[in-house]
Amino acid sequence: MSKNIFEKIIAHEIAADIVFEDESVLAFRDINPKAPTHVLIVPKKSLARLSDATAGDEKLLGHLLLKAAEVARQMGLNQNGYRLVINNGRDAGESVPQLHCHILGGRGLAWPPG
Repeated sequence: MSKNIFEKIIAHEIAADIVFEDESVLAFRDINPKAPTHVLIVPKKSLARLSDATAGDEKLLGHLLLKAAEVARQMGLNQNGYRLVINNGRDAGESVPQLHCHILGGRGLAWPPG
């Protein structure tokens, strides 16, 4: 089975502007940003989407969110705020079948989105 683009980035087979990496997650700048700061943070474990997660993924999901907050702080987004987005399925805008969280900031973000 071929790897999706995020799996190739995680494996360092495709170059990306990586802003954070540890043993469990990788964060990199989105190549088609929707805000001045748009970073994706992806678990290194292959997991298509949030709805596929199980109780065994609880620690990983917590780590993903805590590291997303850390990356947002690192990017200077704490003062004015930021948005975290996890799309789940085609109707939600999911374009890559690999769980990932969008960190968006650097401008006012309207509500409701899209």
